[in-house]
Amino acid sequence: MFICWSAKGGSGTTVVASSLALVLSRAQPTVLVDLSGDVPAALGLSEPSSPGVHDWLASPTADAAALVRLAVPASDTMNVLPAGDRRPVESARWSDLAGALADLPSAVVDAGTGTPAAELLAAATHSLLVIRPCYLALRRAVAHDARTTGIVLVGEPGRALTARDVEHALGAPVVAELQYDPAVARAVDAGLLATRLPRTLVHQLRGAA
Repeated sequence: MFICWSAKGGSGTTVVASSLALVLSRAQPTVLVDLSGDVPAALGLSEPSSPGVHDWLASPTADAAALVRLAVPASDTMNVLPAGDRRPVESARWSDLAGALADLPSAVVDAGTGTPAAELLAAATHSLLVIRPCYLALRRAVAHDARTTGIVLVGEPGRALTARDVEHALGAPVVAELQYDPAVARAVDAGLLATRLPRTLVHQLRGAA
């Protein structure tokens, strides 16, 4: 299970998580879990009107089978678990969610901004911090002190910080370095990310996958 998260908003976590799930789905069926609520828009899907993962978390009786039934198809080999009603949930349900996702062949969690639930981090095989080479973002990431197995560095022209600087500050390797590519923004803006994933993004994310 992969968890993608960021310490500061605007880092590109949803696009990275969605793209990573699309890359993984080329090898095996993959579920993309939307905890942030932006995945349908990033993939060009209709906004689901049905309950989502947060509704499941709020239910004291919903089981793993009920979670799977909430999924909606994004492609032939990838399903999305929509966010649903994002309400505060009891911490015990994070353990249930972590267990259900760990049993899936392949899962990617878009955890949005802020430290993910400890139970999810403990169950994940990969905890990927998505960050730009920005001092403010780096400073906030250091303060979070969450388990990170790899960094996805989203490059920005003109920044002084390098991948080595980021690795040194966070004590984790940069597993993918995404260079600025207007094709990615065009694919997201046109709602075509799910069907026309830019080749550059596929190539750059292979290290994370």
